[in-house]
Amino acid sequence: MEDEGVAEKRWNFKPNGVLAHAAKLPIKGTMQAIMRNLDGGDTRSTIALCQGDPPVSPCFRTTPIAVDAVVSALRSSEYNGYAPIAGILPARRAIAEYLSRDLPYKLSPDDVFLTVGCTQAINMAVSVIAHPGANILLPRPGYPYYEARAAFSGVEVRHFNLIPERNWEVDLDAVESLADENTAAMVLINPGNPCGNVFTYQHLAKVAETAKKLGILIIADEVYGHLTFGSNPFVPMGVFGSIVPVLTLGSISKRWLVPGWRCGWVVTNDPNGILKETKIVDGIKDYLVISSDPATFVQGAIPQILGSTREDFFNKTIDILRQTADICLERIKEIDCITYPCKPEGSMSFMVELDVSHLADILDDVDFCCKLAKEESVVILPGSSVGFKNWLRITFATEPSSLEEGLRRLKSFCQRLAKK
Repeated sequence: MEDEGVAEKRWNFKPNGVLAHAAKLPIKGTMQAIMRNLDGGDTRSTIALCQGDPPVSPCFRTTPIAVDAVVSALRSSEYNGYAPIAGILPARRAIAEYLSRDLPYKLSPDDVFLTVGCTQAINMAVSVIAHPGANILLPRPGYPYYEARAAFSGVEVRHFNLIPERNWEVDLDAVESLADENTAAMVLINPGNPCGNVFTYQHLAKVAETAKKLGILIIADEVYGHLTFGSNPFVPMGVFGSIVPVLTLGSISKRWLVPGWRCGWVVTNDPNGILKETKIVDGIKDYLVISSDPATFVQGAIPQILGSTREDFFNKTIDILRQTADICLERIKEIDCITYPCKPEGSMSFMVELDVSHLADILDDVDFCCKLAKEESVVILPGSSVGFKNWLRITFATEPSSLEEGLRRLKSFCQRLAKK
């Protein structure tokens, strides 16, 4: 036992405080906080309408072609070693060919850099532009992981609004007013997460011209690419690569319904070579030297996954998303305190507005979601976590019967709390 007079040992290490702040921003952190309110005594199943993880539902299963491709790659024993830092060449070539189908120019394998899902693609894109004093323009509402990564990298965040009544178009006047000589990039998520919108060709052209005027690059998050079911087709931002340099982020996670396989990419859409001239490409390569890479056997499966998947698989996924989005719209119409500005046309979630003035004992959207979880075992993401207070993000990539039940409980909850 130590003498009473001996001072307690002081250790020199402590956690990085930036991590604690950054960890509160992503959706996972918010969901964990809300799910702590679940009542363990409720015998009903918990219905999660808060996260885009479609394979949890039996109706969303990847194509056997993708499974066979991974099994074949694994059994071949050709992919048990380390991969080149940018990814194996056949995979990069297949991604270049896949993305070039929608572009007015051809991508090279040298334009493609493989990542551990789209999360690492975000890490890379933000890290590469994180010079001292830099700021980045992010959409609001948006995907909060960008804020978390920017905080960790010391990049100042400035938000521009997406306009609900204009189908969530970018407020381009706000973009221009926010930018200065330290602005490095703006983020554009299309199809939209969390809004479910799909930008038109005409609007994307205006975004490109605005970015060119400001001298900034565009980080185009297209992880939900081609998952559209409305009047607007998916147009990749890379179409405008000759106007403004674009870093396209994507993965097989959503379109192939395999988020757990963790294989994504960063692609330089830059036919004018601006990203090479400004050393951004060198920065990407430097980042890859000090980071991890996707499992090599998944990389080995990419050519078959991208080249052999049939359209009927994609069409089935789209049909289910169209059906579940319609279910959301019909059920939301039955709830007086919740409205939506426009129909979702893509991705797997959309935003609805909550009028708390119609409800008794509800302070705001966070309070609403916590009490909904406790009383109805339904988990919905509060809009505050994506930048829009007193809105809600509802994910519709779930089993139709489960979605119906979750929305029925939501309606019952709202009716029970409605002011008399």
